[in-house]
Amino acid sequence: MAETRIIRYRTTPETAEENARLIRAVFAELAEREVSGVRYTAYRLDDGVSFVHVATVEGGTDSLTTLESFAAFQAGIAERCVDGPTPTLASVVGSFGEQSSG
Repeated sequence: MAETRIIRYRTTPETAEENARLIRAVFAELAEREVSGVRYTAYRLDDGVSFVHVATVEGGTDSLTTLESFAAFQAGIAERCVDGPTPTLASVVGSFGEQSSG
């Protein structure tokens, strides 16, 4: 069974770009390792400092947490944030189309 988490937070203006760089590193490692069983999307909102991550993990094994890049991302998240991170479990009510990377 899949588990979906939505994580919302707001960084300081000074750390927003570093946060985005760390997120891109996670996606690069996911692609390099060809990780399966994970659907992961991260959004940077139009205020430039708010971020929303949507992660769905199949089969109860969270491959994200085993990545070096994800550990690096999480290592300083509290210092980069002024609000959150706030994780929430979510369930799909409906979906249309394919998930795409921007």
